[in-house]
Amino acid sequence: MKSNLRYEINYDVLDLSGEIDLHHSPELRKKILGSLKNKKSLLINMQEVSYIDSSGIASLVEGFQTAKENKLSYGLLRISEPAMQVLTLTRLDKVFSLYDSIDQFQSQLQA
Repeated sequence: MKSNLRYEINYDVLDLSGEIDLHHSPELRKKILGSLKNKKSLLINMQEVSYIDSSGIASLVEGFQTAKENKLSYGLLRISEPAMQVLTLTRLDKVFSLYDSIDQFQSQLQA
């Protein structure tokens, strides 16, 4: 897994690529919770994710719960087909806010 955290004015964007598995999920969890700890909304770009397992999903869910507790926006952006299959299978596609563009997320922040 490769990741890059970009800092915007009102939110952060976490770009992910590669495989998110048991080996990489602790790093993912640290990045997600670190961003949310700074009281910034978070958008996770999953366009380049080739694989995600249950430990990666657990990190995403923990981030979702933390954001909700802190009244922060949290969403997934441009989800790759392999990642979407896992989200659909676990029905988390109905739980997470899913976005096709950063503009959609920004509009939701302003609402």
